[in-house]
Amino acid sequence: MSSSALNRRFPRLTQTAEYLFLANIDPLLQARVRSQMANVRMVCGDTMNYWISSHAENLAKVLRELDVLLINDGEARMLSGEQNSVRAAEKVLAMGPKSLVMKHGEYGATGFFGRVRLRVVRCRGLFRAPALPLAEVVIRPARATRLPADLWVHCVAAGADAGGLSAAMFYGGVMGSFACERFGTERLQAVTRREIEARFEIFREISHLDCASV
Repeated sequence: MSSSALNRRFPRLTQTAEYLFLANIDPLLQARVRSQMANVRMVCGDTMNYWISSHAENLAKVLRELDVLLINDGEARMLSGEQNSVRAAEKVLAMGPKSLVMKHGEYGATGFFGRVRLRVVRCRGLFRAPALPLAEVVIRPARATRLPADLWVHCVAAGADAGGLSAAMFYGGVMGSFACERFGTERLQAVTRREIEARFEIFREISHLDCASV
């Protein structure tokens, strides 16, 4: 990585942001960005197999700074060395992130929630969000939980009082299901708020059990 990239400073206005998402880039650059954002209320991050295998030491420093880490189940197993998802999550959380969102492609995502700095987030423990079963897709349905994580963070910021991380996981599945309908960002650019809320209600219906225990 060039020294100019590492030494680049953000505008003062950007440095006052309350939410920070460290995208899937070199951990050295992620750490540099984090160091310039001293007043953020919540820090989320992403990574991938290359950084896990080849930049483990630098990645470990970034993980300790995260409120939420968003990775898929294969990356969680690689990072932890565990094949069982629950044990993998426990080891990943022990590395520093206060919460983990583990994506399962067309099968949804699991949130392992611990302490989060954002006070309005009240979700604790374990939460599972489904992916919407799709009869027709343009791209492979694994993208159903590949909503860009910066949009996921936006969902948390916009609706923290109304469900926080759990609601954001549902909206992630909603937007991921739209993304499967077209190539690139074409469908996401055209989707309306009414369509989003209608599909959110479908997610509610397929995940709600309205009966007493037997």
